[in-house]
Amino acid sequence: MNKQILFIIFFVIGLFIVNCTNQTSSLYSQKTSLPEAKPLTIWWTKGFYPEEDEAIKQIVANWKKKTGYPVQLFLLSDDENLEMALEAVAAENPPDIVYNRRVEFSMSPRLAWEGKLADVSDVIEPVKSLYSKTALASVNLKNNVTKERSYYAVPIQQQTVHIHYWQNLLKEINLKESDISDEWDDFWQFWQNAQDAIRQKNQSQIYGVGLAMSAASNDTFYQFEQALAAYDIQLLDENGTLLVDKPEVRQGIIKVLNWMTNLYQDGYIPPDAVKWLGVDNNVNFLNQNLLMAVNPTLSIPASQKQEQDIYNNQIKTIEFPNEPDGEPPEYLVSIKQIVTFAPSPHLEQAKDFLSFLIKPDNLGKYMKLSGGRYFPVMPKLLSDKFWQNQSEPHISVAVKQFQEGATRPLNYVINPAYSQVLSENIWGQAIERVIIDGLSTVDATNEAIAKIQEIFAEW
Repeated sequence: MNKQILFIIFFVIGLFIVNCTNQTSSLYSQKTSLPEAKPLTIWWTKGFYPEEDEAIKQIVANWKKKTGYPVQLFLLSDDENLEMALEAVAAENPPDIVYNRRVEFSMSPRLAWEGKLADVSDVIEPVKSLYSKTALASVNLKNNVTKERSYYAVPIQQQTVHIHYWQNLLKEINLKESDISDEWDDFWQFWQNAQDAIRQKNQSQIYGVGLAMSAASNDTFYQFEQALAAYDIQLLDENGTLLVDKPEVRQGIIKVLNWMTNLYQDGYIPPDAVKWLGVDNNVNFLNQNLLMAVNPTLSIPASQKQEQDIYNNQIKTIEFPNEPDGEPPEYLVSIKQIVTFAPSPHLEQAKDFLSFLIKPDNLGKYMKLSGGRYFPVMPKLLSDKFWQNQSEPHISVAVKQFQEGATRPLNYVINPAYSQVLSENIWGQAIERVIIDGLSTVDATNEAIAKIQEIFAEW
């Protein structure tokens, strides 16, 4: 009898264990059959140097390791990245994160205005005190849906205009840096005189001034905007209202257009500058077809870091001359930005990645691996010895521009409609109308003003 009772007890226990095991197996099977989380998708513009790409790959890998969340990083050319991103937004299927060098005037103001970008205030606010005022102003954009301003992009790096020249070429005609005037008119005349002198000496077709003159190059509008700033020409008031219909503003635009096109028509800028793409001023300078070049990044000297004699002794970087009224230059600063989108299915993860990226240690490392081409938007990072090395002949000059010079962001910060003026390169179009189509600078200015007014009316 006792044996029968024990048998029954063990049988019941066995059934219970088997049943529990089957249930656990069933639950495990259900869990493992669920689809894996779709990866966070990042579209990133390829760097100019392999180290830049490796740096962002490492940051992405570190974030993935920290969170366990899958990521797909796509490195694309600047043009391809921008075109694909705009098409994806139009199709209402954007990636989670986009970094492009033209986001600031080709995407963020317009898409923030239309309510298509995610508000990233919760990313920026915890580190807001680390950012420069210019960086914060550049991403504090107007949303026409909410009628409010907020942070709709994350600033990571900045650029401004620099001047480079060949020290060894000036030596050929017995000139040195101390001969270069810091007064506006005399400064530009110096390079014209230097061109005349070096052509007499060695008969080579070297040009004195490297300015982009085409609507196909963003450098053109950076240079034109910097010249407008030098002549204290304000196209917008503090409320974002257009001032281009004012006679003094119109005359100021004519003056700058005359200044640039006269240099070209007088033969001091290469004839093919009207066809230049973004890289062509670099190429012409490095081929020593130019004595001097104006460039909105440090990409020219940075490309020669492996050639120590060229980098340290032959190429020289200097600040802009004083403005025509004698005041020190005010530098226009372009802020490079990252955006994420309101409809992103991984918005929480996208913001977490952006917060991880802009930790000073991560962002500082990424900036240094860009070779000094761009500069930190967090002043604290500029105190690193990489940026403060006074024996460094190019970065030290640029740091002085950011730390000691007056700076301000581009006009799209005041009114987002101005971003379209830049993305359409209205100033490059005006220059081409003069030097290709033969319009007078007065007529080209009137045409440019009409286009700007039309753009603003559409917003």
